[in-house]
Amino acid sequence: MGERLVVVKRGNRIESEHTGHIAVVDASGQLIASLGDPRRLTFARSTLKPLQAIPLVHSGAAERFLMSAKDIAICCGSHNGEERHVEAVHSLLSRIGLDEHRLCCGAHAPYDGASYEALLAQGKKPTAVHNNCSGKHAGMLALALHLHSDIARYGELEHPVQQRVFHTLCELAELAPEEIEIGTDGCDLPTFGLPLYKLARVFQLFANPNSIESYSLKLAVRQIAAAMMEQPEMVGGLDVLCTDLINALPQRIIAKGGAEGVYCMGLVDKGIGIALKIDDGNYRAAYPAAIETLAQLGFLNQSEKQLLQAYHYPPVRNRNRHIVGGIEPVFSLHFEKGAK
Repeated sequence: MGERLVVVKRGNRIESEHTGHIAVVDASGQLIASLGDPRRLTFARSTLKPLQAIPLVHSGAAERFLMSAKDIAICCGSHNGEERHVEAVHSLLSRIGLDEHRLCCGAHAPYDGASYEALLAQGKKPTAVHNNCSGKHAGMLALALHLHSDIARYGELEHPVQQRVFHTLCELAELAPEEIEIGTDGCDLPTFGLPLYKLARVFQLFANPNSIESYSLKLAVRQIAAAMMEQPEMVGGLDVLCTDLINALPQRIIAKGGAEGVYCMGLVDKGIGIALKIDDGNYRAAYPAAIETLAQLGFLNQSEKQLLQAYHYPPVRNRNRHIVGGIEPVFSLHFEKGAK
């Protein structure tokens, strides 16, 4: 069990609380601040999507299929299923000569309520392209085609696409293959468990890839980071912290959330990586913890805190939309000696 990070209040009374873990690393991958267990084995879930896009760019597949910054960003995103997201995925699939039936991610309703209502009003049901992971899967299909490999099996761990992802993770996280746990994600692809501070290291390298030895790999990481910062709406969408955080801090941050209360950030101008995990997996605690971590690192000025207030201290509302409480971060980071 981690440290208490966030409390939920009804009126002035604490009704619930969320514990978790935070790891902050510098440009050398060393811990400079933490809370709970920074070495906790954590399944990265969708926070790993920017890394999963690296082989797509590094292999030359993105260039071959004329992928724009928008295309690369949707491959890194957990999108809302808004019209712009669905169009972007359809466009990418069309360019590689495939359709959404090739996506192995499964279907779910768009996260964006208005988009789901519009879909139902047209008498349509959600398909795989509405899945928040459809951009990532479309990118992996492009890579499978580029590698002349079996597109029907691109999601299997033994497939060349997933092997390239796995070995890229080993390289950037500086871990041996046997140090990484393998599971299955919600979209039926492999997901990887690694120490939280190593996940922070991966995002540190997206923020500042200078220590990556391979020049071509370094360029791929930079291209992905640039695409996310140029097209933040493709990373999430309306009322998603990833999008609003990148917009609030232009060219200063890479941010990506994942299921079960995982959130990661790379601070571009400081070369710092951050990863946090909420023990009970409840996402309502991840956003306040992420913003509070940035605040305690001195990364936000007053106007930026104001822009992000709704994520930092979200209100609790009842069915009539009346505010009846709030969600508050309550932790203090432990800084390593001489780090702050």
